[in-house]
Amino acid sequence: MRFNLIVILFSCIVIASDQIPAPNQDHPIIISGATIHTVSHGVLENAEILFDGGKIISVGHNLSAMYNIERIDATGKHIFPGLISAGSTLGLQEIGAVRATRDYAEVGRINPNVRANVSYNPDSELIPISRSNGILLALVVPRSGRISGTSSLMMLDGWTWEDATLKHPVGLHIFWPSMKIPKTDQSKKKDKADKDARLKSIQQIDDLIQESRAYLKLKESESTSFKHDLRLEGMLPVLTGEIPVFIHANEIRQIEAAVYWTDRQNMEMVLVGGKDSWRTTTLLKERDIPVIYTQTHSTPMRRFENYDQTFTTPFQLFKAGVRFCISNSQSTFQTPHIRNLPYHAAKAASYGLPLEEALRSITLSTAEILGVEERVGSLDAGKDATFFIANGDILDIRTQVERAYIQGREIDLSDRHKMLYEKYKVKYQQKGLLKVPVSE
Repeated sequence: MRFNLIVILFSCIVIASDQIPAPNQDHPIIISGATIHTVSHGVLENAEILFDGGKIISVGHNLSAMYNIERIDATGKHIFPGLISAGSTLGLQEIGAVRATRDYAEVGRINPNVRANVSYNPDSELIPISRSNGILLALVVPRSGRISGTSSLMMLDGWTWEDATLKHPVGLHIFWPSMKIPKTDQSKKKDKADKDARLKSIQQIDDLIQESRAYLKLKESESTSFKHDLRLEGMLPVLTGEIPVFIHANEIRQIEAAVYWTDRQNMEMVLVGGKDSWRTTTLLKERDIPVIYTQTHSTPMRRFENYDQTFTTPFQLFKAGVRFCISNSQSTFQTPHIRNLPYHAAKAASYGLPLEEALRSITLSTAEILGVEERVGSLDAGKDATFFIANGDILDIRTQVERAYIQGREIDLSDRHKMLYEKYKVKYQQKGLLKVPVSE
């Protein structure tokens, strides 16, 4: 009993961050002298941004002569809209090896009723680390089974999950079954088993949709035989067109099968993953299907592909006119590393994607695909004051984020990485191994 108590107390210490959520903005603030990357209207040199009540009032030059206003000099700095991670288990996972901290998976294969935001842990240590590199919003995605549930767009600051939720639901997530054809040396028995498994998985989804449509008709007709069903309720926003279905697929057969399936079901689709999307640009363009591309830092899928295929795919999507954004890998193993999101965009930029499009792919393009472009993603009057100040280009790995705001609230940018850096800097200074003063 005593041992269990110690473990619980230790776990609480390990997985709870020390940062205090910021209070609401209570006075107008103007930041001047910075290079402002609006994303939607280009770059403004030596410009100003005025915000109040959590909203951007104006962006430009010589904005205000108000007497009672806080002024911040950001000469030589750069201001960017908050970066948006388009998919991770941030807040649903802490320590991969500790089952009690993994809340992204539900029991069973079909879980449309699962909501990501209600399991979101605002005290996760991974949240401050992510926002220290400019990621201020994240799409949190449940991951289990064929239909994993509905995702939520979360602001990376808040006392509770209710405070942090910017939008819910965003989309219903389906992990498309593998469509690979077995090699010729494999037995016919295994070939048939694989094909049967694929068909069974797709039929399972079809059956659920058919059942959900019947459920919706009963509900709308106020039939006396109607009985509330949480699992089927989770399907209704998709059937009514309120949200799209996010289909996770990488291989070309998966992508094509998913596109034709959503056509048949008359659903709006967003492709997630999209490693082979460069091979299906015509189809994606014709159907106006946006892509959340998550494979920038991966290896090619086939031996005959160029070594840089995953790096050049965003440029190929851009050139073909396919709507897309760039996200970090949605693997649960990559959740602690979503702070590296800007470097995924930088990699695409170094292989052909224009720099302005690379920045757009992790800000406004993401907001458009997630349906929140009226609130975030660019620096425009009327939008949320969710942005950060950095000492350089955020796509440059050397750049440091110095201040950040979410809906006008100035966010604490301390985190465990910075704390450990300061700690061990003192250690090596005390041991005479670090010659520069500790304060530098």
